[in-house]
Amino acid sequence: MPRLPALCLALCLALLFVLSPVNAARAEERQAVVFMYHHFGVERYPSTNVRLAQFEAHLDYIADNGYQVWPLQKVVRYLREARPFPGRVVAITIDDAYTSVYREAWPRLRARGWPFTVFVATDGVDRGYTALMDWPQMREMAAAGVTFANHSASHDHLIRRLPGEDQAAWLGRVRADLLRAQQRLQAELGAAPKLFAYPYGEYTTAVADLVAELGFTAFGQQSGPAGLGYDLRALPRFPMSERFAGMAGFESKIASLALPLAAVIPWEPVIGAENPPRLEVVVGEGPRRLDALACYVSDQGRAPVQWPDRAARRFAVRAEAPLPVGRSRYNCTLPSAQRGRFYWYSHPWFRLPGE
Repeated sequence: MPRLPALCLALCLALLFVLSPVNAARAEERQAVVFMYHHFGVERYPSTNVRLAQFEAHLDYIADNGYQVWPLQKVVRYLREARPFPGRVVAITIDDAYTSVYREAWPRLRARGWPFTVFVATDGVDRGYTALMDWPQMREMAAAGVTFANHSASHDHLIRRLPGEDQAAWLGRVRADLLRAQQRLQAELGAAPKLFAYPYGEYTTAVADLVAELGFTAFGQQSGPAGLGYDLRALPRFPMSERFAGMAGFESKIASLALPLAAVIPWEPVIGAENPPRLEVVVGEGPRRLDALACYVSDQGRAPVQWPDRAARRFAVRAEAPLPVGRSRYNCTLPSAQRGRFYWYSHPWFRLPGE
């Protein structure tokens, strides 16, 4: 009998530990973190390359800190079914199927038994571009469990119309491009999941609607975790390249939380007549420290945040200078109640040449 109070105390403490906010968050969360790579150890392409030492450090950190590496299809299934994730789920994706994937990335990932997805632009493979893997190499990898998915056939800028092309002709061309890639993957590898990565991360609402009509779940190149309730036409991924692949940044990104989104206005990322564009976001329930929200503009630094309707949790951000031709982002982060973890949302912007 004297031992009973001590036993009860131990059980109560254990129960409190399990049910505490921090451990509840680890046990069930609203996002998975998806990483995107291109080249491995090919230092002549620093904007799309990750050094091998950086990549190995990423893999070691994932393994040493209790993260689960899921197949991308499983992440998508949870998002589609609005199922909460267990804590610390990541997925690894690689765009373009460069030869360094076969030579450097695959051996390292295979040694750990981790799944990953390679997005392939099939025309270049069919033309025998030496920078890319060939079909026999991809068949070997697919037989070992690697997933290959659609990155278009052409790897064109899908948001750009050809001279004299109206909207119907443009979208018909994009449709044929995606279907050609899907057919080539199916023919060469025997499988082609309905996953799509936009070339250059570029999309418009019209292209995104087409992608969804064809049954794809699509990914861009805007940073942030993929959260429950996020738009399946353009899910975020964290791009990994030499400049942004250091361990301090990696640790922050892998621990990030998806900022709950009740509304994003405009969702359309192509810049129209208003440049710099104004973005309004209504933050969903959960985050509390809204005054600590900070937003940054590509190559401009921190931008002022306004709260046109604080009660409705609506904020607005606008760059202080026009955005250049090409790709830009507004990145917004917000400290969470969990130490060292930030809510993260990134909105891409695309300014077309001549606009």
